[in-house]
Amino acid sequence: MSVRYFLCFAVSALGFASCNNEPAKQSPEKPADSVSSKTAQRRISILDPEALKILDSTASIEVIASGFKWTEGPLYIKDGGYLLFSDVPANKIYKWQEGKDTVVFLDHSGTTKPVVDPREPGSNGLLLNNQGQLVLCQQGERRMARMKAPLSDPKPEYLPLAASYKGKRLNSPNDAVYHPNGDLYFTDPAYGFSNGIHDSAKQLSFQGVFCLKPDGKLLLVTDELPYPNGIALSPDGKYLFVSNSDDHNKIWMKYELDQNGLIKSKQVFYHAAEYDGKDLGNPDGMKINKNGYLFASGPEGIWLFNPSGKLIAKILTGELTSNCAFSADEKELFITCNHYVMRCKLRV
Repeated sequence: MSVRYFLCFAVSALGFASCNNEPAKQSPEKPADSVSSKTAQRRISILDPEALKILDSTASIEVIASGFKWTEGPLYIKDGGYLLFSDVPANKIYKWQEGKDTVVFLDHSGTTKPVVDPREPGSNGLLLNNQGQLVLCQQGERRMARMKAPLSDPKPEYLPLAASYKGKRLNSPNDAVYHPNGDLYFTDPAYGFSNGIHDSAKQLSFQGVFCLKPDGKLLLVTDELPYPNGIALSPDGKYLFVSNSDDHNKIWMKYELDQNGLIKSKQVFYHAAEYDGKDLGNPDGMKINKNGYLFASGPEGIWLFNPSGKLIAKILTGELTSNCAFSADEKELFITCNHYVMRCKLRV
């Protein structure tokens, strides 16, 4: 979740009606002049011919769902062929499937308590563990948790996985990724607080990147980033990538991991310096395909990097862009951005 979201719209207090079959509000993109302008902004910019192995420069960037407050955490479910995504201010997870209405999959996704501060109470990042169970970054509850019910019968009942570090509550877990060995890495910025990093409810003195071991032990990976956000692992599990959603230091970090899953070495993977101080979005959620190409939310859309860190293309969405996810065959890229979910076909 990028801090730029707060400049887009105000969030009102939310109610507590739960209905897993409630259709999403599919608002049209109006007025017409605005539609035309935004559609024109949606395009693929090829910066290096290498990108043509993955992207078709003429591919469309289509809106497949709309009418939300702030979309995040896209997760494609192979068994069933559908997409889940969070609407963070609404405290809901939605389900999109080709040819069907987009419906509420899970209400009270980030907290089941009455929402006193409606800033960002919902779930953010979503992922599956190796048992196929839904794991959520719950900003409202300030924890990582697992939904107890199966995907086939979702219910707002959760098993906490990590809620505190050295006796102090976490901030608001944002995004997460599983290592092949079962380690769960997640970022813990302060976006769930009304006053951000200066909020009085904040117990930790930093915004961290953590590693939750299968035995339940929680390790601090780094506390050096003021706004840790998106997170991803290289296909071999040797390198951890973390975005820093800092208005004035828009960077992606690359960390080499040691045998304990902690930092062995580090480097700035990429610095979008020309966007520092500009209101066009920040580095945010990201995914890495099976060949090591990094699709990263950044200013103006999705940035595509090759494994060596060269920027080779951009998918320009015309919206503040939060995250992305692949279909099971990596032939489609789903993009959460502002009030929308978009899709772009890929070459494999």
